[in-house]
Amino acid sequence: MRISAMFISVPLFSIRAVPARVRLILSVAITLVIMPLLPSLPPVEMFSYTGFMMAITQIMIGLTSGFILQLVFAAVVFAGQGIALSMGLGFSMMVDPQSGQQVPVIAQIYTVTTTLIFISLDGHLLLIQMLLDSFKTLPIGIEGIDKAGIWSILMWGSQMFAGGLLFAMPVIASLLLVNIIFGVAARSAPQLQIFSVGFPVTLMIGMLLVWKTLPDGLDQFSGLLTEGYGVIGHILRL
Repeated sequence: MRISAMFISVPLFSIRAVPARVRLILSVAITLVIMPLLPSLPPVEMFSYTGFMMAITQIMIGLTSGFILQLVFAAVVFAGQGIALSMGLGFSMMVDPQSGQQVPVIAQIYTVTTTLIFISLDGHLLLIQMLLDSFKTLPIGIEGIDKAGIWSILMWGSQMFAGGLLFAMPVIASLLLVNIIFGVAARSAPQLQIFSVGFPVTLMIGMLLVWKTLPDGLDQFSGLLTEGYGVIGHILRL
């Protein structure tokens, strides 16, 4: 239950394009591999109250481990939405395969790029390894995530907005200066009709800024990913 719950919420495996049968096969295969390596399990009736509470605890541990990484990708989507609105591309939407929601195209570009970075860094394998190690530090039982771990999750939720804002701030601040310049020019010479050419100019400058700031944005994403794994390690007591 802990492993299968992790596959439900972890990025890359939780998208709709991955069938539930694939996640089930992976969960069963990993479980069969690690079962001989686990410490002795407590003798508990499966359909008793204690067994039910143990099952809920394992599901929560697995869901939480993947949910923390989902917040990292949510920060990227948040940054892409802010950039798209600043560029005037807020109306250009497409379906995000991870969440199944309509997001701006700029946000989807960032999502695809960061997903490739996540795969190239073997981020999904690292999370699976951490979850398998948690069976030693957080053995199967009624005891699960403690109060300190819950507070860590709540505090980490604010990083979705802070990280997304830091990710998008260079582009948003630059486009704000461009709009201020257009506003001053339109106020100084109304006959020039600045705003008739403002949208295509803002769009081109925005695309150029996205291209130029992409390496720094990926570094910001790597830092958020590292912090996310640190929170997971703290929750799993690794």
